[in-house]
Amino acid sequence: MNSPYGVEARARRVPEPPKRSGRTPFERDRGRIVHSAALRRLSAKTQVMGAGTDDFVRTRLTHSLEVAQVARELGKALGCDPDVVDSAALAHDLGHPAFGHNGEDALDAVSQACGGFEGNAQTLRILTRLESKTFDGQGRSVGLNLTRATLDACVKYPWARGEGPRPESRKFGVYPDDRRVFDWLREGVDGHRRSIEAQVMDVSDDIAYSVHDVEDGVVGGWFSLCDPLDTAAAWQVGREWYLPEAGDERLDAAWDRLRAMPEWPVEPYDGGRRALAVLKSLTSALIGRFAKATEAATVAAAGEGPLVRHAADLVVPEHTRDEITALKSVAAHYVMRSDERVRMLAEQRELITALVEHLVATGDRHLETEFAHDWADATDDAARLRVVVDQIASLTDVSAREWAQRLL
Repeated sequence: MNSPYGVEARARRVPEPPKRSGRTPFERDRGRIVHSAALRRLSAKTQVMGAGTDDFVRTRLTHSLEVAQVARELGKALGCDPDVVDSAALAHDLGHPAFGHNGEDALDAVSQACGGFEGNAQTLRILTRLESKTFDGQGRSVGLNLTRATLDACVKYPWARGEGPRPESRKFGVYPDDRRVFDWLREGVDGHRRSIEAQVMDVSDDIAYSVHDVEDGVVGGWFSLCDPLDTAAAWQVGREWYLPEAGDERLDAAWDRLRAMPEWPVEPYDGGRRALAVLKSLTSALIGRFAKATEAATVAAAGEGPLVRHAADLVVPEHTRDEITALKSVAAHYVMRSDERVRMLAEQRELITALVEHLVATGDRHLETEFAHDWADATDDAARLRVVVDQIASLTDVSAREWAQRLL
Protein backbone atom coordinates (compact mmCIF):
# COMPACT_ATOMS: atom_id res chain seq x y z
CA MET A 1 0.00 0.00 0.00
CA ASN A 2 1.49 3.33 -1.07
CA SER A 3 0.65 5.33 2.03
CA PRO A 4 2.53 7.54 4.51
CA TYR A 5 0.72 5.58 7.24
CA GLY A 6 2.74 2.56 8.29
CA VAL A 7 1.66 -0.91 9.36
CA GLU A 8 1.25 0.13 13.00
CA ALA A 9 -1.04 3.01 12.03
CA ARG A 10 -3.28 0.62 10.07
CA ALA A 11 -3.33 -2.07 12.79
CA ARG A 12 -6.57 -3.07 14.52
CA ARG A 13 -6.85 -4.36 18.07
CA VAL A 14 -8.36 -7.59 16.76
CA PRO A 15 -6.78 -8.51 13.40
CA GLU A 16 -9.22 -8.93 10.55
CA PRO A 17 -8.81 -10.96 7.36
CA PRO A 18 -8.17 -8.99 4.16
CA LYS A 19 -11.26 -7.82 2.30
CA ARG A 20 -11.63 -7.75 -1.48
CA SER A 21 -13.68 -4.59 -1.86
CA GLY A 22 -10.65 -2.39 -2.58
CA ARG A 23 -11.43 0.03 0.24
CA THR A 24 -8.57 1.23 2.43
CA PRO A 25 -8.58 0.45 6.16
CA PHE A 26 -9.40 4.09 6.86
CA GLU A 27 -12.35 4.06 4.46
CA ARG A 28 -13.65 1.07 6.42
CA ASP A 29 -13.26 3.00 9.66
CA ARG A 30 -15.32 5.88 8.31
CA GLY A 31 -18.02 3.49 7.10
CA ARG A 32 -18.28 1.88 10.54
CA ILE A 33 -18.75 5.25 12.22
CA VAL A 34 -21.32 6.40 9.65
CA HIS A 35 -23.38 3.26 10.25
CA SER A 36 -23.11 3.35 14.04
CA ALA A 37 -26.10 3.78 16.35
CA ALA A 38 -24.18 6.37 18.35
CA LEU A 39 -23.94 8.65 15.30
CA ARG A 40 -27.65 8.32 14.60
CA ARG A 41 -28.48 9.35 18.15
CA LEU A 42 -26.74 12.69 17.62
CA SER A 43 -29.70 13.79 15.47
CA ALA A 44 -31.73 14.27 18.66
CA LYS A 45 -29.02 15.70 20.92
CA THR A 46 -28.51 19.38 21.73
CA GLN A 47 -25.82 21.42 20.01
CA VAL A 48 -26.63 24.89 21.43
CA MET A 49 -30.37 25.25 21.00
CA GLY A 50 -32.38 22.26 22.20
CA ALA A 51 -32.78 19.56 19.55
CA GLY A 52 -36.26 19.80 18.03
CA THR A 53 -36.93 23.37 19.17
CA ASP A 54 -36.51 24.73 15.65
CA ASP A 55 -36.10 23.13 12.24
CA PHE A 56 -33.21 25.45 11.33
CA VAL A 57 -30.78 25.14 14.24
CA ARG A 58 -27.99 22.60 14.40
CA THR A 59 -28.15 19.30 16.25
CA ARG A 60 -25.05 17.38 17.30
CA LEU A 61 -25.38 15.34 14.11
CA THR A 62 -25.58 18.25 11.66
CA HIS A 63 -22.76 19.96 13.56
CA SER A 64 -20.63 16.80 13.26
CA LEU A 65 -21.27 16.61 9.51
CA GLU A 66 -20.17 20.24 9.14
CA VAL A 67 -17.04 19.66 11.23
CA ALA A 68 -16.23 16.64 9.06
CA GLN A 69 -16.48 18.71 5.88
CA VAL A 70 -14.09 21.35 7.23
CA ALA A 71 -11.69 18.75 8.64
CA ARG A 72 -11.62 16.63 5.49
CA GLU A 73 -10.62 19.56 3.29
CA LEU A 74 -8.09 21.05 5.72
CA GLY A 75 -6.55 17.65 6.46
CA LYS A 76 -6.34 16.75 2.76
CA ALA A 77 -4.56 20.05 2.03
CA LEU A 78 -1.92 19.14 4.62
CA GLY A 79 -1.44 15.60 3.33
CA CYS A 80 -3.44 13.75 6.01
CA ASP A 81 -5.56 10.82 4.91
CA PRO A 82 -8.96 12.50 4.42
CA ASP A 83 -10.84 9.48 5.81
CA VAL A 84 -8.87 9.56 9.07
CA VAL A 85 -9.71 13.21 9.77
CA ASP A 86 -13.26 12.73 8.47
CA SER A 87 -13.77 9.81 10.86
CA ALA A 88 -12.36 11.75 13.82
CA ALA A 89 -14.66 14.68 13.06
CA LEU A 90 -17.74 12.47 12.67
CA ALA A 91 -16.91 10.75 15.96
CA HIS A 92 -15.78 13.74 18.01
CA ASP A 93 -19.16 14.29 19.74
CA LEU A 94 -20.38 10.69 20.00
CA GLY A 95 -19.80 10.74 23.75
CA HIS A 96 -21.89 13.81 24.45
CA PRO A 97 -25.04 12.98 26.44
CA ALA A 98 -28.46 14.60 26.22
CA PHE A 99 -28.51 18.37 26.79
CA GLY A 100 -24.97 18.95 25.53
CA HIS A 101 -22.30 20.22 27.92
CA ASN A 102 -24.96 20.76 30.57
CA GLY A 103 -25.76 17.04 30.59
CA GLU A 104 -22.04 16.33 30.65
CA ASP A 105 -21.59 18.44 33.79
CA ALA A 106 -24.51 16.72 35.50
CA LEU A 107 -23.18 13.23 34.74
CA ASP A 108 -19.71 14.18 35.92
CA ALA A 109 -21.09 15.38 39.24
CA VAL A 110 -22.90 12.11 39.98
CA SER A 111 -20.21 9.72 38.72
CA GLN A 112 -17.16 10.67 40.77
CA ALA A 113 -17.18 7.25 42.45
CA CYS A 114 -16.34 5.58 39.12
CA GLY A 115 -13.96 8.19 37.69
CA GLY A 116 -16.32 10.96 36.57
CA PHE A 117 -17.68 11.70 33.14
CA GLU A 118 -16.17 13.48 30.12
CA GLY A 119 -17.65 13.50 26.63
CA ASN A 120 -14.33 12.76 24.94
CA ALA A 121 -13.54 9.84 27.25
CA GLN A 122 -17.05 8.57 26.56
CA THR A 123 -16.38 8.80 22.82
CA LEU A 124 -13.39 6.49 23.21
CA ARG A 125 -15.52 4.10 25.29
CA ILE A 126 -18.23 4.03 22.61
CA LEU A 127 -15.76 3.39 19.78
CA THR A 128 -13.82 0.68 21.62
CA ARG A 129 -16.46 -1.03 23.77
CA LEU A 130 -20.09 0.09 23.69
CA GLU A 131 -20.78 0.17 19.93
CA SER A 132 -21.10 -3.54 19.17
CA LYS A 133 -19.36 -4.99 16.13
CA THR A 134 -16.27 -7.03 17.04
CA PHE A 135 -15.27 -9.24 19.99
CA ASP A 136 -11.82 -10.47 20.99
CA GLY A 137 -10.77 -14.04 21.74
CA GLN A 138 -11.92 -13.75 25.36
CA GLY A 139 -15.42 -12.69 24.31
CA ARG A 140 -14.97 -9.01 25.20
CA SER A 141 -16.32 -6.28 22.98
CA VAL A 142 -13.73 -4.14 21.21
CA GLY A 143 -16.38 -1.85 19.73
CA LEU A 144 -15.92 -0.90 16.10
CA ASN A 145 -12.33 -2.26 16.04
CA LEU A 146 -10.99 0.85 14.31
CA THR A 147 -7.40 1.28 13.22
CA ARG A 148 -4.85 2.78 15.57
CA ALA A 149 -4.47 5.93 13.45
CA THR A 150 -8.21 6.62 13.42
CA LEU A 151 -8.63 5.99 17.14
CA ASP A 152 -5.66 8.22 17.93
CA ALA A 153 -7.19 10.96 15.76
CA CYS A 154 -10.40 10.72 17.80
CA VAL A 155 -8.59 11.34 21.10
CA LYS A 156 -8.85 15.07 21.73
CA TYR A 157 -7.34 14.91 25.22
CA PRO A 158 -4.78 12.05 25.29
CA TRP A 159 -4.53 11.66 29.04
CA ALA A 160 -6.50 10.41 32.05
CA ARG A 161 -8.13 12.73 34.57
CA GLY A 162 -5.52 14.74 36.48
CA GLU A 163 -2.67 13.64 34.20
CA GLY A 164 -2.89 16.37 31.55
CA PRO A 165 -0.72 19.45 31.05
CA ARG A 166 -3.10 21.28 33.42
CA PRO A 167 -4.00 18.72 36.13
CA GLU A 168 -6.79 20.94 37.44
CA SER A 169 -8.60 20.78 34.09
CA ARG A 170 -11.76 18.71 33.85
CA LYS A 171 -10.87 17.67 30.31
CA PHE A 172 -9.54 14.16 29.80
CA GLY A 173 -9.80 11.37 27.25
CA VAL A 174 -9.89 8.01 29.02
CA TYR A 175 -11.56 6.41 32.04
CA PRO A 176 -9.52 4.10 34.30
CA ASP A 177 -11.20 0.91 33.04
CA ASP A 178 -10.52 1.83 29.39
CA ARG A 179 -6.81 2.32 29.97
CA ARG A 180 -5.79 -0.88 28.20
CA VAL A 181 -7.11 0.15 24.80
CA PHE A 182 -5.86 3.71 25.34
CA ASP A 183 -2.33 2.44 25.97
CA TRP A 184 -2.59 0.29 22.82
CA LEU A 185 -3.62 3.14 20.54
CA ARG A 186 -0.96 5.44 22.03
CA GLU A 187 1.93 2.98 21.61
CA GLY A 188 5.10 4.79 20.59
CA VAL A 189 3.75 8.27 21.37
CA ASP A 190 5.56 10.42 23.91
CA GLY A 191 3.61 12.33 26.54
CA HIS A 192 0.54 14.34 25.62
CA ARG A 193 1.37 14.87 21.97
CA ARG A 194 -1.72 14.73 19.76
CA SER A 195 -1.66 13.46 16.21
CA ILE A 196 -2.00 16.16 13.59
CA GLU A 197 -5.27 14.52 12.49
CA ALA A 198 -6.63 15.04 16.04
CA GLN A 199 -5.48 18.65 15.91
CA VAL A 200 -7.22 19.16 12.56
CA MET A 201 -10.42 17.70 14.04
CA ASP A 202 -10.15 19.99 17.06
CA VAL A 203 -9.63 23.23 15.16
CA SER A 204 -12.32 22.26 12.63
CA ASP A 205 -14.71 21.83 15.55
CA ASP A 206 -13.77 25.32 16.77
CA ILE A 207 -14.21 26.81 13.31
CA ALA A 208 -17.55 25.15 12.67
CA TYR A 209 -19.27 25.96 15.92
CA SER A 210 -17.86 29.50 16.18
CA VAL A 211 -19.38 30.32 12.79
CA HIS A 212 -22.56 28.28 12.93
CA ASP A 213 -23.53 29.21 16.48
CA VAL A 214 -23.45 32.84 15.38
CA GLU A 215 -25.56 31.97 12.34
CA ASP A 216 -28.10 30.14 14.52
CA GLY A 217 -28.12 33.05 16.98
CA VAL A 218 -28.86 35.60 14.25
CA VAL A 219 -31.60 33.50 12.66
CA GLY A 220 -33.10 32.81 16.08
CA GLY A 221 -33.28 36.52 16.84
CA TRP A 222 -30.91 36.42 19.81
CA PHE A 223 -28.74 39.25 18.43
CA SER A 224 -28.05 41.20 15.23
CA LEU A 225 -24.71 41.61 13.50
CA CYS A 226 -25.77 45.10 12.40
CA ASP A 227 -26.54 46.44 15.89
CA PRO A 228 -24.06 47.54 18.58
CA LEU A 229 -23.31 44.57 20.84
CA ASP A 230 -22.21 44.44 24.46
CA THR A 231 -18.78 43.20 23.48
CA ALA A 232 -17.25 43.91 26.90
CA ALA A 233 -19.62 41.38 28.48
CA ALA A 234 -19.04 38.94 25.61
CA TRP A 235 -15.26 39.18 25.92
CA GLN A 236 -15.51 38.44 29.65
CA VAL A 237 -17.39 35.23 28.82
CA GLY A 238 -14.72 34.46 26.22
CA ARG A 239 -11.97 34.71 28.81
CA GLU A 240 -13.89 32.54 31.26
CA TRP A 241 -14.76 29.82 28.75
CA TYR A 242 -12.27 29.86 25.89
CA LEU A 243 -9.14 32.04 25.91
CA PRO A 244 -8.13 33.40 29.35
CA GLU A 245 -5.21 35.44 28.00
CA ALA A 246 -7.25 37.41 25.44
CA GLY A 247 -7.71 40.99 26.64
CA ASP A 248 -10.38 43.41 25.45
CA GLU A 249 -8.01 45.12 23.01
CA ARG A 250 -7.16 41.86 21.25
CA LEU A 251 -10.78 40.79 20.94
CA ASP A 252 -11.92 44.27 19.94
CA ALA A 253 -9.33 44.22 17.15
CA ALA A 254 -10.45 40.74 16.09
CA TRP A 255 -14.09 41.84 15.97
CA ASP A 256 -13.17 44.91 13.94
CA ARG A 257 -11.31 42.75 11.42
CA LEU A 258 -14.32 40.49 11.04
CA ARG A 259 -16.73 43.39 10.62
CA ALA A 260 -14.49 44.79 7.89
CA MET A 261 -14.99 41.70 5.75
CA PRO A 262 -16.91 42.47 2.54
CA GLU A 263 -19.35 39.65 3.34
CA TRP A 264 -20.38 41.15 6.71
CA PRO A 265 -24.12 42.05 6.71
CA VAL A 266 -24.97 45.74 6.38
CA GLU A 267 -28.74 45.35 6.82
CA PRO A 268 -30.63 43.67 9.68
CA TYR A 269 -31.63 40.06 9.21
CA ASP A 270 -35.34 39.86 8.28
CA GLY A 271 -35.74 36.16 7.51
CA GLY A 272 -36.06 36.65 3.75
CA ARG A 273 -34.17 34.71 1.11
CA ARG A 274 -31.80 37.58 0.39
CA ALA A 275 -30.94 37.91 4.09
CA LEU A 276 -30.41 34.15 4.33
CA ALA A 277 -28.08 34.29 1.32
CA VAL A 278 -26.06 37.12 2.88
CA LEU A 279 -25.71 35.17 6.11
CA LYS A 280 -24.68 32.01 4.26
CA SER A 281 -22.11 33.98 2.28
CA LEU A 282 -20.65 35.21 5.56
CA THR A 283 -20.42 31.72 7.09
CA SER A 284 -18.69 30.39 3.99
CA ALA A 285 -16.20 33.26 3.96
CA LEU A 286 -15.42 32.86 7.67
CA ILE A 287 -14.76 29.12 7.38
CA GLY A 288 -12.50 29.68 4.38
CA ARG A 289 -10.69 32.52 6.15
CA PHE A 290 -9.89 30.45 9.26
CA ALA A 291 -9.00 27.22 7.42
CA LYS A 292 -6.73 28.92 4.89
CA ALA A 293 -4.89 30.87 7.57
CA THR A 294 -4.29 27.67 9.55
CA GLU A 295 -3.15 25.75 6.49
CA ALA A 296 -0.70 28.48 5.45
CA ALA A 297 0.79 28.84 8.94
CA THR A 298 1.18 25.07 9.35
CA VAL A 299 2.90 24.59 5.99
CA ALA A 300 5.18 27.56 6.68
CA ALA A 301 6.27 25.99 9.97
CA ALA A 302 6.50 22.33 8.93
CA GLY A 303 7.10 22.40 5.19
CA GLU A 304 5.12 20.66 2.49
CA GLY A 305 3.29 17.42 3.33
CA PRO A 306 2.30 14.83 3.71
CA LEU A 307 1.92 15.85 7.36
CA VAL A 308 0.58 12.79 9.19
CA ARG A 309 0.32 11.29 12.67
CA HIS A 310 2.93 12.80 15.01
CA ALA A 311 5.30 14.23 12.42
CA ALA A 312 4.04 17.82 12.76
CA ASP A 313 1.82 20.16 14.74
CA LEU A 314 -1.01 22.31 13.48
CA VAL A 315 -0.34 26.05 13.69
CA VAL A 316 -3.29 28.36 14.27
CA PRO A 317 -2.19 32.03 14.01
CA GLU A 318 -2.97 34.16 17.06
CA HIS A 319 -5.14 36.55 15.05
CA THR A 320 -7.17 33.61 13.76
CA ARG A 321 -7.58 32.20 17.27
CA ASP A 322 -8.75 35.62 18.47
CA GLU A 323 -11.32 35.92 15.67
CA ILE A 324 -12.71 32.45 16.40
CA THR A 325 -12.87 33.31 20.11
CA ALA A 326 -14.70 36.58 19.39
CA LEU A 327 -17.42 34.75 17.47
CA LYS A 328 -17.78 32.05 20.12
CA SER A 329 -17.94 34.67 22.86
CA VAL A 330 -20.77 36.61 21.22
CA ALA A 331 -22.84 33.44 20.81
CA ALA A 332 -22.05 32.34 24.37
CA HIS A 333 -23.05 35.67 25.90
CA TYR A 334 -26.27 36.24 23.98
CA VAL A 335 -27.52 32.65 23.70
CA MET A 336 -25.95 30.27 26.20
CA ARG A 337 -26.04 32.69 29.14
CA SER A 338 -29.48 34.12 28.56
CA ASP A 339 -31.80 34.06 31.60
CA GLU A 340 -34.21 31.75 29.77
CA ARG A 341 -31.50 29.17 29.13
CA VAL A 342 -30.10 29.39 32.66
CA ARG A 343 -33.46 28.27 34.08
CA MET A 344 -33.71 25.48 31.52
CA LEU A 345 -30.19 24.27 32.23
CA ALA A 346 -30.94 23.86 35.93
CA GLU A 347 -33.98 21.72 35.12
CA GLN A 348 -31.93 19.55 32.75
CA ARG A 349 -29.26 18.90 35.38
CA GLU A 350 -31.91 17.92 37.93
CA LEU A 351 -33.46 15.48 35.43
CA ILE A 352 -30.14 13.76 34.63
CA THR A 353 -29.19 13.51 38.30
CA ALA A 354 -32.54 12.04 39.29
CA LEU A 355 -32.41 9.46 36.50
CA VAL A 356 -28.97 8.24 37.55
CA GLU A 357 -29.99 7.98 41.20
CA HIS A 358 -33.16 6.07 40.30
CA LEU A 359 -31.40 3.57 38.03
CA VAL A 360 -28.66 2.92 40.60
CA ALA A 361 -31.35 2.26 43.22
CA THR A 362 -33.40 -0.08 41.00
CA GLY A 363 -30.55 -2.18 39.63
CA ASP A 364 -30.99 -3.60 36.15
CA ARG A 365 -34.80 -3.44 36.23
CA HIS A 366 -35.13 -0.50 33.82
CA LEU A 367 -31.89 -0.80 31.85
CA GLU A 368 -31.95 -1.61 28.15
CA THR A 369 -30.87 -5.18 27.44
CA GLU A 370 -27.26 -4.49 26.46
CA PHE A 371 -26.70 -2.39 29.60
CA ALA A 372 -28.51 -4.96 31.77
CA HIS A 373 -25.94 -7.50 30.57
CA ASP A 374 -23.14 -5.06 31.47
CA TRP A 375 -24.72 -4.66 34.92
CA ALA A 376 -24.70 -8.44 35.39
CA ASP A 377 -21.01 -8.55 34.47
CA ALA A 378 -20.06 -5.68 36.81
CA THR A 379 -18.08 -6.74 39.85
CA ASP A 380 -18.49 -3.79 42.22
CA ASP A 381 -20.54 -0.65 42.89
CA ALA A 382 -18.23 1.58 40.86
CA ALA A 383 -18.58 -0.68 37.81
CA ARG A 384 -22.36 -0.76 38.21
CA LEU A 385 -22.47 3.05 38.46
CA ARG A 386 -20.47 3.24 35.22
CA VAL A 387 -23.08 1.03 33.52
CA VAL A 388 -25.85 3.39 34.61
CA VAL A 389 -23.84 6.39 33.37
CA ASP A 390 -23.30 4.63 30.03
CA GLN A 391 -27.07 4.06 29.78
CA ILE A 392 -28.01 7.65 30.59
CA ALA A 393 -25.27 9.04 28.32
CA SER A 394 -26.74 7.09 25.40
CA LEU A 395 -30.11 8.84 25.70
CA THR A 396 -31.13 11.71 23.46
CA ASP A 397 -32.82 14.90 24.67
CA VAL A 398 -36.19 13.40 23.77
CA SER A 399 -35.65 9.97 25.27
CA ALA A 400 -34.14 11.40 28.48
CA ARG A 401 -37.35 13.36 29.05
CA GLU A 402 -39.43 10.29 28.21
CA TRP A 403 -37.46 8.16 30.70
CA ALA A 404 -37.91 10.84 33.36
CA GLN A 405 -41.66 10.99 32.75
CA ARG A 406 -41.97 7.20 32.89
CA LEU A 407 -39.68 6.47 35.84
CA LEU A 408 -39.80 9.57 38.00
